Amino acid sequence: MTPKQTETSLEDRITGALVGAAVGDALGGPVEGYSPDQILERHAGRVHGIVGPWNGDAWRTARPIAPYHKGDGHVTDDTLMTHALVRVYAKVRDHLDAYAIGDHLVPDLMTTPRWIPELEQEALPLHRVFLAEKWLVTRLHYGHVDPREAGVGNIVNCGAAMYMAPVGLVNAADPRAAYAEALDIAGAHQSSYGREAAGVLAAAVAAACAPDATPESVVTACLSLAKDGTRTAILKVCEAAQDHTDVESALKPLRDAVAPYDTVGPDYRAPSLGARRPSRLHAIEELPVALGMLLVAGGDYRHAVLGAVNYGRDCDSTATMAGAIAGALGSPPPDDWAKQVAEASRLDLWDPAITLTEVTREIFERDVRRRRTHESAFTAIEGPRCSD
Repeated sequence: MTPKQTETSLEDRITGALVGAAVGDALGGPVEGYSPDQILERHAGRVHGIVGPWNGDAWRTARPIAPYHKGDGHVTDDTLMTHALVRVYAKVRDHLDAYAIGDHLVPDLMTTPRWIPELEQEALPLHRVFLAEKWLVTRLHYGHVDPREAGVGNIVNCGAAMYMAPVGLVNAADPRAAYAEALDIAGAHQSSYGREAAGVLAAAVAAACAPDATPESVVTACLSLAKDGTRTAILKVCEAAQDHTDVESALKPLRDAVAPYDTVGPDYRAPSLGARRPSRLHAIEELPVALGMLLVAGGDYRHAVLGAVNYGRDCDSTATMAGAIAGALGSPPPDDWAKQVAEASRLDLWDPAITLTEVTREIFERDVRRRRTHESAFTAIEGPRCSD
């Protein structure tokens, strides 16, 4: 059943979205990169909550390229980047653009040590984020590239989309404005369909904040804004999702629907030669699947996120997106999950929501004043209008 939006405040939606994104991230982390069949075999069934590392106590050495403690309720870089973007909003206290990423997000990543759950120590966030996010520092801090164009040349993936929920929340109930702001911000990080996905994810979260929003209205808002392969992928996946009310039965059909638009290929850990290259025909996989799971689950947080988790592949990011949208719709994560993730990650998951709610209200008031100034100026130059 779709959550009743009329009883959900702005603060509830922002809290549901940010905490929901973090919990989804933590649930998906330990099974990231694997297929639904591999997950089924490893866990002797589907994942129904927080689980331990895929490689058990050997998590430090099993994959030397990624010596991270994924599992046991630890959030990953998706949440680290989301919280960093909230801190940028808290500093600027207005809408952001690509220059704000260079001026504020990059210094946050490379100068301030923070607790990194997967490393179980304090470190610079830069030392945990993926190579596609390190690109921000390389291009903006060292390369002095125009922030609006710095994303060109990076691998095209979900790196920007995974932390764009705050943009949708700042523009709550205005998906078009969220889309435009996220596209500007993401220009510093991504190009092509990676940048497009960031805009559409922000639009989805903004649309979910509307008083009478439903999963269907969120998808409609996304389709009204999305371009090229991103739009087609969302359309095909959501068409497939309409035939299912159970996430287990939807796992394969949703993958089949998105596969023609996904450049990574069937083996997530062995990407195809055309993987993650710019294209107007392709899309990231995570956003369409997150929206599809949202439809299958009827907007219910638990089912949408567990569907995203058990889908596998880049499931921490898919579950982050599904969790953010479901939370904004008014279906928050279960309290026991949220508390366990917060304790395991040694992070206050609620403080960023309190901060962003305060900033969002300030920005809205400033937007109203700007609108009224524009209305007054436009009326003055337009002059009196004749009525019919």
